[in-house]
Amino acid sequence: MIKIVRRTVMIASMILAVCTIDFVSLPVAAQTPPAPPAPASGRRPLMVQGYTELYQRVILRPGATISERPEAAAPNRPAAGFSVFYVYDRKPVGTDTWLEIGSALDGRSQGWVDSRKAIDWKHNLVLAFNNPAGRERTMFFEDADVPRRTWLGVQNRSAEAARFRAAAAANQPGPVIALEPETFVDITRQFYLMPILSAEKIETERSERARLLEVISAPAPSTRSATPDAEALRNYKGVVVFVVDATMSMGPYIEQTRQAIKRVIARIRDSAVRDNFRFGLVAYRDNMEGNPAAEYVTLPVYLPSFSDPAEKILETLDRVQEAKINNRDFDEDAIAGLKMALDKVNWQEFGGRYLVLITDAGTRDANDPLSETRLGILEIKALARLESKQVAMYAIHLRTPEGRDNHARAERQYKELTEYNSQPQYYPVQGGGEGPFRTTVDSLTDALLQSVARTVGRPIAGQSAAQTPMAQQMQRQAEVVGTAMRLAYLGRTREQAAPDVVRSFVLDEDPVDPTPARKPLDVRVLLTKNQLSDLAKTVRSIVVAANSERLSPGNFFAQVLAATGAATRNPAQIASSLRQAGAFGDF
Repeated sequence: MIKIVRRTVMIASMILAVCTIDFVSLPVAAQTPPAPPAPASGRRPLMVQGYTELYQRVILRPGATISERPEAAAPNRPAAGFSVFYVYDRKPVGTDTWLEIGSALDGRSQGWVDSRKAIDWKHNLVLAFNNPAGRERTMFFEDADVPRRTWLGVQNRSAEAARFRAAAAANQPGPVIALEPETFVDITRQFYLMPILSAEKIETERSERARLLEVISAPAPSTRSATPDAEALRNYKGVVVFVVDATMSMGPYIEQTRQAIKRVIARIRDSAVRDNFRFGLVAYRDNMEGNPAAEYVTLPVYLPSFSDPAEKILETLDRVQEAKINNRDFDEDAIAGLKMALDKVNWQEFGGRYLVLITDAGTRDANDPLSETRLGILEIKALARLESKQVAMYAIHLRTPEGRDNHARAERQYKELTEYNSQPQYYPVQGGGEGPFRTTVDSLTDALLQSVARTVGRPIAGQSAAQTPMAQQMQRQAEVVGTAMRLAYLGRTREQAAPDVVRSFVLDEDPVDPTPARKPLDVRVLLTKNQLSDLAKTVRSIVVAANSERLSPGNFFAQVLAATGAATRNPAQIASSLRQAGAFGDF
């Protein structure tokens, strides 16, 4: 069994940049990204073989010491395990090799370390945990054979994984040397370093694919002691922000939304949960160009805050009135309203974060010239899922007779927008009647309020069980979302750290349920600030070149076809050609 040494370290000189970029081989007007700046001393670390911009780095093993000279007898001092250093020199000494290392690119050396006490880290790939709601905790194995056999053993995979996990949770001997924490480890709040040392693709006979990753973990030390769940959750707060279509056809439904907010405020006014819940309201219409009577595209009616009492929103509700003139066509700019809510609300103040879109029409997409934001569904979803927001979105779609030709388009858009854990949180109101709409709004607000009340342990009296199938569905989905948000909140509150693992093997898929919605780990790219700056400048120059029409449509599609052909023959050629052409840096 590997001895687990509980040491931790913060890598303060690095920031984490997460990028998912699809590259095509395009002519680039930008100049070649500059080589890394030379330090004042003129001395640089060694380069990774075959590259001109990537420096050699090592991760020190626990127990390593840094010596004044490349010899075991030299004076030395202990080094923190998992520290990352640049390599300035490699010197053979007898049968061993010693490394001269430095913590920065300034040319200064911290001393020498025996190469046997260091692990080469040849790339910038790290792992980050996803929210554990709806899946089992990730297991870290002592060697690669066990997780490989577990994944390939399709018939008994779930039972085998459950047995290993139970033994690890009970601190019994077994192949699992660490488990993912029960609560969410938010890497943006509690930084941890989990470098990938190697990767292996494994595939079952059923074409189920996973990556077996060799990793080490170096979590930052937590400054807080663990708090029992019930105590920690007493301060859990929830918010529902309504984003309401305020165009001409929405008059009756705006009034029903106002009444729904008044009812729920009255319900919680004398309850213990009144200090744990708030509401917000954003209205939107459509493009005003040539149509000033539309008055606004977005209107922040009330932005929720716990500095105000819950009743404060009631003073602002009458500001939302339907437009007095129709917009140009049936689509409206719902994405502009969603973006305003995501940008303007202080989501960090809340644990349960819910956004409810109410509309009778589809939304303008990124390619629509009348779009205020030029964002599409995918972009607004990505914004909502940022670690700083983590907002769950719902849609109540009024399928009125007037919009019959628009219903299918709007349904596709809002199912994609609200997908959470592989389930769309999309609730249609057939026929658009005021009675069914009132029932839908009340059922959804009840489900979200109940979820927060259960989380804080303060049940609300007077709430009846859901009667309709849709209301029952709302409650089930609210519980799934609520669980994920509770785990994330506990992780933030406790500054939950990653498990202290020396060196282990982990699967990037859940052996019990290998679906995208339950993927336990994400592969991310760790960049220095200079590398991130270079990447931003390069991408910006590509956009400028395209916008200035330096690339004709014919050339563009020719390049896309060429890139597709290259990827079919050898995907690595794309990265190689981009690097050799000077389009992107080695990193």
